[in-house]
Amino acid sequence: MIRNQPDIEKALSDYFQRPLRVVSRQSVGGGSINRTSILTLDDQTRVFVKENSGSHERLFEAEAAGLEALSTAAGPRVARPLALYHSPSIQYLALEYIPGGSKAHDFWQQFGSATAQLHRNRSQSRYGFDSDNHIGSTPQINTWCDNWLQFFAEHRLGYQLQLACSKRLLDSASVAGLHKIIQRLDRYLIEPEYPSLLHGDLWGGNYMVGPDGYAVLIDPAVYFGHREADLAMTELFGGFSAQFYRSYEQTWPLQPGYRDRVELYNLYHLLNHLNLFGGGYAGSVRSIIRRYAA
Repeated sequence: MIRNQPDIEKALSDYFQRPLRVVSRQSVGGGSINRTSILTLDDQTRVFVKENSGSHERLFEAEAAGLEALSTAAGPRVARPLALYHSPSIQYLALEYIPGGSKAHDFWQQFGSATAQLHRNRSQSRYGFDSDNHIGSTPQINTWCDNWLQFFAEHRLGYQLQLACSKRLLDSASVAGLHKIIQRLDRYLIEPEYPSLLHGDLWGGNYMVGPDGYAVLIDPAVYFGHREADLAMTELFGGFSAQFYRSYEQTWPLQPGYRDRVELYNLYHLLNHLNLFGGGYAGSVRSIIRRYAA
């Protein structure tokens, strides 16, 4: 039995437009933030459900908005949101259940090309998103901005720096160095061709292999930004196959100098991990700050 089961059943009945009851629940692994399960309904439909406390305001509402945005763009398949439920004590997001599969022989080539096509979305002329969302459990500020460097300085590095300072997780030299980087960001980063629709948290844990053998995107932190930020994160925790990057570049070549910018983009995610999980990430953060602040 799940908490607030009648409310979940009502939300799913409203979505599918027929009365439905939950007849079984199977707990599955869902990372460090959410509890996850597969529900079987009385018509044998299965849905994937994420559960969290009500304290993370708009966590799942923002995730659903991101999935909807990704699903309307050319790109990899996206898990479709079905229903939301929120109370002061609990919140749920129901998603289509997608059974896992084995990678097709051209999995990485197709994934790289599809990611480039996702980034080609030209539906926005500014940087940000219609609403703030989360990167992990950290709020991610998406206030619209006309300039990419300003957006990344204020709403990515600057915001994480504020959090780290409030938690006293950085030494004074690192704080001073990061301030210096933010002030002269135009020495290191460049404006993109145009704002790209980004997954926002694109690492190996946030895609799955669907039953057809190809990638399905999950757990986004969507916004419009520089496509290099998405690609940089794919390299952060082990990296994707070299075939992914070759296929991406064949579909849409990167601007010159990308390799010199990768670590600075990933500083945002490492700062976030420092703020979420503590000092184990401090060494990596300090190393990148020293490199760019020198």
